[in-house]
Amino acid sequence: MSTDVNRRILLAARPVGEPQEADFRLVEEAVPTAGPGHLLLRTLWLSLDPYMRGRMSDAKSYATPVEIGQVMVGGAVSRVLASNHPGFAVGDIVEGRTGWQDYAVSDGTGLRKVDPSLAPISTAVGVLGMPGMTAYTGLLTIGQPKPGETVVVSAASGAVGSVVGQIARIKGARVVGIAGGDRKCAYLTGELGFDAAVDHQASDFAARLAAAVPDGIDVYFENVGGAVFEAVRPLFNPFARIPVCGLIAQYNATGLPPGPNLVPSLMREVLSKRLTLRGFIVSDFADQQAAFLRDVSGWIRDGQLRYREDVAEGLETAPKTFLRLFRGENFGKLLVRVAE
Repeated sequence: MSTDVNRRILLAARPVGEPQEADFRLVEEAVPTAGPGHLLLRTLWLSLDPYMRGRMSDAKSYATPVEIGQVMVGGAVSRVLASNHPGFAVGDIVEGRTGWQDYAVSDGTGLRKVDPSLAPISTAVGVLGMPGMTAYTGLLTIGQPKPGETVVVSAASGAVGSVVGQIARIKGARVVGIAGGDRKCAYLTGELGFDAAVDHQASDFAARLAAAVPDGIDVYFENVGGAVFEAVRPLFNPFARIPVCGLIAQYNATGLPPGPNLVPSLMREVLSKRLTLRGFIVSDFADQQAAFLRDVSGWIRDGQLRYREDVAEGLETAPKTFLRLFRGENFGKLLVRVAE
């Protein structure tokens, strides 16, 4: 690819239901230049995450949607190619939401320098980036697992869930992961040290889950929603804590699910069992970033915490690769290597 061309992937249409490759459009433009106080960045790694589905919709949410014709939003690890900014030098590695493109210009807002000595730089959008910090802050601030308690996490082999389970184990909890398929479940117990793993694709999933948590559930880290939550809900202990991080089973829904209406029974359980059910966005806990980087990088160095990356090659593959998230086809943190 010519170095004077900037490939950008734009939002071409708002999806109805599951996104399609036709909802994106790749364009080629001249590489931008860095004006006064700005930086020119070369994208090296692009992160693909479930929250991007929400940005493709114009429904009211906690963040502004991507407009039709705008570059798709996304976190990336980049190298500084040119700098007119006093806080950054040529050659610095940085992380920020610069989107699905080869090159980006930034005024430095929202960028953080990446320390390559902590771990490979791809982890700055994975285990040492937004997904890892989501796991760390949501589990420890809302979930507050205690030694001997039972922690259950859905989408447990993914970028967030795998870190949640390992941190819970480090804190002395018994950890049960929910994942799709025997291979992912074996990874949780065989490589990550989960105490048990349950396949949500099994026809008797609810019964298997109940058998895996004979003492009930004290903390449930929610990444999925839908039928998984319905199986989890009867198993909560009094005073259980439920950090709600994501609802990927519902992101492509075009209407309400068929009845019955389960809200009244859920609210009765929230009251009678004194449950804590709290949604959160990682930016709610921005002041914990230094503690997160210190603790998680230390656990990685000590071998207490492992991570897995699922890597696609080339910016042009991003739309097709992104769709794998909604089919349960990714295994670990989903990334696109844009450049060496």
